[in-house]
Amino acid sequence: MYIIIVGCSRVGIDLAQALDSEGHNVVVIDRNQESLARLGRSFSGLLISGNGYEPEVLREAGIEKADALLAVTDNDNTNLVTTQVARKLFGKEKVLARIYDPVRAETFQKMAVDTVSETTLVSEAFRKLLFDK
Repeated sequence: MYIIIVGCSRVGIDLAQALDSEGHNVVVIDRNQESLARLGRSFSGLLISGNGYEPEVLREAGIEKADALLAVTDNDNTNLVTTQVARKLFGKEKVLARIYDPVRAETFQKMAVDTVSETTLVSEAFRKLLFDK
């Protein structure tokens, strides 16, 4: 698959490295060049410095041929705007967003964006460990 990841935090780095090692074509976009540098030399994908919600940056990343876009920045609003640009402007169907505020999940879902809420995942993991032993 050709996958664009917007956001090069720990989650973005982990995703990019895992998908790259599985043989996928991965492009990572982040506005911070230092964050991109943390991917290291073993990463064989493309690195782009810029805002992932800007159409020109997405075009540079190859959005037209992308199979999926993952918005994993540390800002829910940025992730929402990024996924909407990918969906509405470029017609991408497989757009996923990381969200911090699980209350916003409903807003994302109304816009046909699948989400992963770290808050919800961590809470569920703790409850599982607490009660399933």
